[in-house]
Amino acid sequence: MTAESTVPSPGGQPREHGFSPVSVIPPREAADGFRFPAGRRTSVRRTARWPLPAVDAGAALLASLALTGAQRHPLLVGLLLAAVIGLNARASLYRPPAVPAVLDELPAVCGRIVVGWCVLAALVAALSPADALAAGTLAAGCAAQSAASCLGRGAVHWRRRRALVRRPEAALVIGPAGTAQRVAAAFLRHPACGVRPVGIVDRQPSGGEGLPVLTTGEEVQRALIQNGVQTVLVVGRRAEHAPLLRALGESGCVLWEVDAESPSYDVHGERLAGFSCRRLSVGEPRGGAGKRLLDVLVSGALLLAVSPLLLVCAMVLRLADGPGVVFRQERIGKDGRPFTLLKFRTHRPVDAHEAATRWSVANEHEMNPFCRFLRRTSLDELLQLWNVFWGDMSLVGPRPERPYFVAKFSQTYPGYATRHRMRTGITGLAQVHGLRGDTSIEDRCRFDNAYIDNWSLWQDVCILLRTAVALVRPTGS
Repeated sequence: MTAESTVPSPGGQPREHGFSPVSVIPPREAADGFRFPAGRRTSVRRTARWPLPAVDAGAALLASLALTGAQRHPLLVGLLLAAVIGLNARASLYRPPAVPAVLDELPAVCGRIVVGWCVLAALVAALSPADALAAGTLAAGCAAQSAASCLGRGAVHWRRRRALVRRPEAALVIGPAGTAQRVAAAFLRHPACGVRPVGIVDRQPSGGEGLPVLTTGEEVQRALIQNGVQTVLVVGRRAEHAPLLRALGESGCVLWEVDAESPSYDVHGERLAGFSCRRLSVGEPRGGAGKRLLDVLVSGALLLAVSPLLLVCAMVLRLADGPGVVFRQERIGKDGRPFTLLKFRTHRPVDAHEAATRWSVANEHEMNPFCRFLRRTSLDELLQLWNVFWGDMSLVGPRPERPYFVAKFSQTYPGYATRHRMRTGITGLAQVHGLRGDTSIEDRCRFDNAYIDNWSLWQDVCILLRTAVALVRPTGS
C-alpha cells in the first residue's frame, strides 16, 4: 500500500518526449496519435441473443410436460426452466461464439440439464413422496430435453454460420503492419470464420501490398462508417492501443485479441482462422452493480464496527504527533479521474512537492513508535473505507497512485494506464501476492490487469479473505 514518504521512485526516469508532471491518462478518444473527430459514430448490427434462451426454455417445457404427473407440479416445472436458463447464462452459453457449433457446447448444455433434472427430482421427492420421479423417468426427461435443446441450438447455429458466410462482418486489424497484414490475409483465406478484414490500423504507413493502412483517427472513423465495421482484431501489445480500443468498443465493435505468434491454440479460448483468439472487454466488467453493492455493505458495516478504533487512533496520533491527524492526497481513480484519498498521517513530508513526487516507501526510523505501529498493521489505511463508501474507490481493485507517478509509469510500463478502467481499491490481486511498497511496477501492472480481465464477485471475496488473513501477520506496507 502507498504512503507519503521521501524515498525516490524505483520506476526509473520517464521518457522525456511528451512527459508532463501533471497528468496522466490520455483523453478517452485519443490513442498514441489516433483521435476520433467529434461527430456521429457508426452503429453496429448486433446478433440477437433471444433464440438460444427460447430454445432451451422450450426444450425444458416440452420434456417436463411430456412426462406423466408433471402437470401436477407447475411450480416445479417453472423452477426447472429458471434453473436451466440460469445455469446456461452463468456458463456464457447465451453469448454468441465467434463460429457457433453445437458439438462444442454439447457437454456443457447436457451437464446443466442433468443438474436441473436432479434438483427437480429431489424437490418432488421432498414435497410429494408419492409422486417421486423414478430413475427411468428422470433419465427420459434428461434425454428428451437434451435432444430437443441440441436440435434447436443446432438449427440456430446453422443459420448463424450461413449468415456469417453470406455476409461476413467487416473488421479492422490493429497492430504492427507486417503482422497485421499476415493475420488479415489468413482471415481472408478462411471466409467460414465470418470475418472479412478491410483495413490495418498502425501509426506508421506501409508501402507494401495488402490492405490499406489507416494512420489517423479520421481514417479509422471513415472506415467504420463506410464499411460497417463490426469486429476489431488486435495483434501485438494491446496496451499500446488501449484508448483507441476503448473508443472502438464504445462505438459497438466486438474486440478480439489474436495470438499471431503461437504455433498452437489455447483450448480455453476461441479459434478464428486457426488463430487462438480471446474476446476483450475494454470497460469495467459486467457485474459492477454487484461489486458496488458489496462495497457499500461491507464498508458501511466496517465503518460502524471500527469507528471506536478510528477515534482512539486519531486521539493517540494527535497526542503523539501533533495536529494534522488526517492525511489528504490527490490520487487517480477510474478513467483517470482524480479524487482525494484519506489516511491517518504517519509521516510529514517537507513540502507538497515532496509529497507528490517522492515514492511511497516509509523511512520507519523517522517515525514515532505509534506511527510505525499504524503502518505495520495497515491501520492507517482504514480511513479509505470512507472513499469506498462514497464511491471514489472499491474494496478490491488496483491501488491508486499520485498524478506524477501515473504519468511517469504510464509512459514507462505498458499496460499501466489500462489499470484505470476499474475503480481503484484498498487491496487487490497484486497486494495479496506481496506486491506492496517498493516492489516491481511491471508486476503490479500484470496482476492488476489480470484481475480486471478475469473479474468476478467471488474473486473479490477471495481477495478480501486473503487480505484479512495477511493482516493477522502484518509485514508493513
